[in-house]
Amino acid sequence: MCCAGSEQRLTCTDQMMLFGKVSQQLCGIKKLPWSCDSRYFWGWLNAVFNKVDYDRIRDVGPDRAASEWLLRCGAMVRYHGQERWQMDYNHLPTGPLDKYKIQAIDATNSCIMSIGFDHMVGLQHVEKIRLCKCHYIEDDCLLRLGQLENLQKSILEMEIISCGNITDKGIIALRHLRNLRYLLLSDLPGVREKENLIQVFETALPSLELKLQLK
Repeated sequence: MCCAGSEQRLTCTDQMMLFGKVSQQLCGIKKLPWSCDSRYFWGWLNAVFNKVDYDRIRDVGPDRAASEWLLRCGAMVRYHGQERWQMDYNHLPTGPLDKYKIQAIDATNSCIMSIGFDHMVGLQHVEKIRLCKCHYIEDDCLLRLGQLENLQKSILEMEIISCGNITDKGIIALRHLRNLRYLLLSDLPGVREKENLIQVFETALPSLELKLQLK
């Protein structure tokens, strides 16, 4: 029952959970009438989902903030010591800020984009990343990954599939991931110099298992 003149305020946590519900519903919409206006709307909305809140990273730690970013954009994360993938923004585990460390990221069909990649700066335990049908992933995203020292050390496996904006330039930047052991490249029409890629990775990462499914 609501009393006259009373007002209920949402806490920060409530606001984040509500935002998570809305973002998941919007990311789940597959078909919309396409127009110039709707394109601009989705571009703006996805930019909102990807915006980096540095105060949030400071307050809850890089792994929690990155988890919120990824799930907000429709991706999934798995933590060290767990087999279950986290895919529901509103059911992210709670507890000590340093307890849950992201081990794997599956960004299939997500709307992550380059402006959100600062969320990854503090991640130190990510071993696997899967980018599949990520329409906003561009070369700049892979260049950013290759520049982050923490990820240079930790990433062991990557899969990049059906990301139409990726070119040879972005793929070559992954040579800086010095502990990378497995790289799958599939259905990437922007990648054209297959033989050059093979040569680059054989030189930079001789222990890498490079699997190419390219035309």
